[in-house]
Amino acid sequence: MANRERNKKILLELVKLEDNSRCADCGAPDPDWASYELGVFVCLNCSGIHRSLSSRVKSIRLDFWEDKLVQFMKSSGNANAQALYEKAVPPYYYRPQQHDCNVLREQWIRAKYERKEFTGETKYPPVSYSTGFYEGMLWKKGKENTQFLKRKFVLSEREFTLTYYNKENESKGPKAVISIKDLNATFQPQKIGHPHGLQFTYQDEDHTRNLYVYHESAEEIVTWYNAIRAARYAYLKTAYPTGTDEELIPKITRNYLKEGYMEKTGPLQKEPFRKRWFILDSQNRKLFYFKGQLDAEELGVIFIGTESKGYSVKECVPKHARGNKWTCGVSVETPERQFVFMCEQEREQREWLEALRKVMSRPMAPQDYTVEANMKYKR
Repeated sequence: MANRERNKKILLELVKLEDNSRCADCGAPDPDWASYELGVFVCLNCSGIHRSLSSRVKSIRLDFWEDKLVQFMKSSGNANAQALYEKAVPPYYYRPQQHDCNVLREQWIRAKYERKEFTGETKYPPVSYSTGFYEGMLWKKGKENTQFLKRKFVLSEREFTLTYYNKENESKGPKAVISIKDLNATFQPQKIGHPHGLQFTYQDEDHTRNLYVYHESAEEIVTWYNAIRAARYAYLKTAYPTGTDEELIPKITRNYLKEGYMEKTGPLQKEPFRKRWFILDSQNRKLFYFKGQLDAEELGVIFIGTESKGYSVKECVPKHARGNKWTCGVSVETPERQFVFMCEQEREQREWLEALRKVMSRPMAPQDYTVEANMKYKR
């Protein structure tokens, strides 16, 4: 018993060290588990992924640790493992965080420890996302329906384009040629209803266009994601030749700050409230609204400026409540008009208020003023 408690105390001291105080794979604080095969401290979620890969893991607090395993953990640790397994991670490769979806975390762990993609050794053939060209089939949702059909996609870093074809026969030409310039990719497993669901968003003339895709293979869909990130990184390096990685990497792809349903009324605030799906893109300072969460195009978009420029957000009780079923109001003031939205629950109201205030508190960049000037508000 004394031996057990001594080893537990040693492990708890090890996990307090700065290098070990966060999960080696997703950065979650205070990891409670460890892989005694790899010598890393990990969180509960990542420990489950390690176990599914047949990597030997134990709970620091609950399991019995033999002396030799404790000695191995003392001589290893997160910093040593990262120096080996993350020696040559490309700057564009997405490193999953604590709250990212499971497919990203699983494939990051597999890429590091199973496929050893980042040890710095020359790979032949090279990993697919690093070649500048990638093609394959993805299941894509139809624009006007909920059916997913197989479509061929081709990514070209040289052309800075993502092309897809409506039919497997390419002789009829592409359905769309998407510029990498405005392309975003973000995992949306819950919204799409598939654990590997990926959303592409790009500018299509005066509309923002969404494509919803997935692949049965977890490795394949994450390869697509990182191939797109590689092409976006190459584009940004060309467009902003003096930009540092610290400046450019956050611009490669982004998750949206907040999404969800709210009810919306019209400019007179006497029109019936209608349920709409909202997306807050904090990077572009835009609040989009759609009829449904898997719509291809938005119904409207609202620019979110700063308080010093006449923008504000607050709780509200609507003057007219015609047709609305929800009672937690959010009022967004812009220089042009007031928008009134209703949330179903107070928690969602608080989250929207917090997210919108976060965007409004950030100073506007020069390009934001151009976007604001060109915006047309839609009902």
